[in-house]
Amino acid sequence: MSRRRIFASALAGMLAGALLIAIADALSEPAAIPAAPGTQRLAAETAMGVNGRAKFLDFAITPRRPGNLLSRSGVAGRSARGRQIRLLQYGDPAIHGRVLVFGCIHGDECAGRELRPLTAITSFCPDWASDVYVVPNLNPDGTALGTRLNGRGVDLNRNFAAGWRPIGKRGSPQYSGPSSFSEPETRLAARIVQRLRPAVTIWFHQQRAAKPLVRAWDGSVAAAARFAQLAELPFRRLPWLAGTAPNWQNHRFPAATSFVVELPRGPIGEGRKARLERAIVRLGRQVGED
Repeated sequence: MSRRRIFASALAGMLAGALLIAIADALSEPAAIPAAPGTQRLAAETAMGVNGRAKFLDFAITPRRPGNLLSRSGVAGRSARGRQIRLLQYGDPAIHGRVLVFGCIHGDECAGRELRPLTAITSFCPDWASDVYVVPNLNPDGTALGTRLNGRGVDLNRNFAAGWRPIGKRGSPQYSGPSSFSEPETRLAARIVQRLRPAVTIWFHQQRAAKPLVRAWDGSVAAAARFAQLAELPFRRLPWLAGTAPNWQNHRFPAATSFVVELPRGPIGEGRKARLERAIVRLGRQVGED
């Protein structure tokens, strides 16, 4: 056999062996698990900002000139049915630690949307020593419809990624949606948290019990207990349920903390409203000093 034929035969053998190894490697690799559609959409929306704008929430974050502490507000995004979801900012954006407040996530539990961190501490002006952001109502569709669910029949507080699992069916009280982050409201909340990176996030709900309650679990306990003391409310350690917003936040941002305030049904009352607003401002000051 000529040298040329020997070389060609050896080369063919090497290529065949490499092909077999590649096929074996491919067969031994576990199949990639595609991300849930809502999670993919969240990543895309986070990358490009809301409505295609790259500077998401800049209206609330850009530092002001010294002494100019008027509150600012703007539209952060829209609900499933196109209603505006607003974000308000109080205090000084140059403060290191931020506090984020969601006044309403269930459409029929919205007493917290009336809260504004303007208290007698600062003569009813934004506080110069804190940086507080408020989303009065994350679920305007549910409020308009008189339901805890959003405009597509999903419980927003079961639609976040941490521990998400299928619960119920469309329109049932705790329907978790077709996948995590399937709803524009939960994706917007996630984008807000990712953009602001708050040290503390407070989610307001309303329970059927007669008395209010602050509840938290794991790493969020210390800040929640501190807020409960400031607001003169009882505190309890309670595990997070599957797909809830605090569960996602405390897993996604373990250095920060997120907890829930459960208010009783009905109007919030001026006295309790003032105590909660004062507690938010004081917590903002403490976070800013940490």
